[in-house]
Amino acid sequence: MNLMTRTLTSNNDTDESRWLKVLARDKASDGEFVYAVRTTGVYCRPSCPSRRGKRENVQFFMVAEDAERAGFRPCMRCKPHVDVTLDAQNSARYADMVSAACRFIENADEVPALEDIARAAGASPAHFHRIFKSFTGLTPKAYVDAHRAEKMRAALKSSDSRVTDAIYEAGYNSSSRFYEASDKILGMKPKAFKSGGENETIRFAIGQSTLGAVLVAESGKGVCAILMGDDPQELIIDLEKRFPKAQLVGADRDFEDHIAQVIGFVENPGIGFDLPLDLRGTAFQQRVWQALREIPVGK
Repeated sequence: MNLMTRTLTSNNDTDESRWLKVLARDKASDGEFVYAVRTTGVYCRPSCPSRRGKRENVQFFMVAEDAERAGFRPCMRCKPHVDVTLDAQNSARYADMVSAACRFIENADEVPALEDIARAAGASPAHFHRIFKSFTGLTPKAYVDAHRAEKMRAALKSSDSRVTDAIYEAGYNSSSRFYEASDKILGMKPKAFKSGGENETIRFAIGQSTLGAVLVAESGKGVCAILMGDDPQELIIDLEKRFPKAQLVGADRDFEDHIAQVIGFVENPGIGFDLPLDLRGTAFQQRVWQALREIPVGK
């Protein structure tokens, strides 16, 4: 067997508790780990109805991929290689887990690590990572980064906040590193963003999604705003308030086509359907933001 895989045999107490879950065919444990039987070369979910192997022949893995790297094949009865979140019986429970994790991220005083978020959600990091991404289309880190960037934008708009203060308030540990990435985060330098887009030319386009109208605004340096709502005109007014000193340019056909293509690319009505609307919106905005970085105009 491949010693580099993440087996769980290093902790006998933990393994024994997992074995008890296998004996009980505990459906609530599906997705938390898989178990493999050396004599058959097959790995299963904890709830698998198939005949169980002897304890001395059983090995535990965190995820299906690790079991397969170790040479095991998936059970065709319980299908442990199929994402457990596709099981409707688990959907509501996992939606609650992801929603609580998003609120944990939003309310944390400091930028939380994956391990901290998973612990708060009551799941292992690997299991939580898969569940979170399947419901939001984002990794937990991407969601953390999106929330931190939004805090940065809000802090810069505060009249009594200096740029340096805003950087640290948002959770960035280094002002120099933030300045290096500011174009990707703000679409312009922090000083220009705080001033309302002074000396900036910003083009914008409005597309439609299942969540409503989507306005995307971009300077020559990058995306500076993604706004969502029911009324396109209200989104334009919001943009004008955010960047009162910038030159706003609409009706760019190529840019409009590009935004429509990107929205169509990331649109997936099934992702996060069970999540609260505001969390679905945040996740969708960040997926659009990521896609705009990866898909240049004209591609």
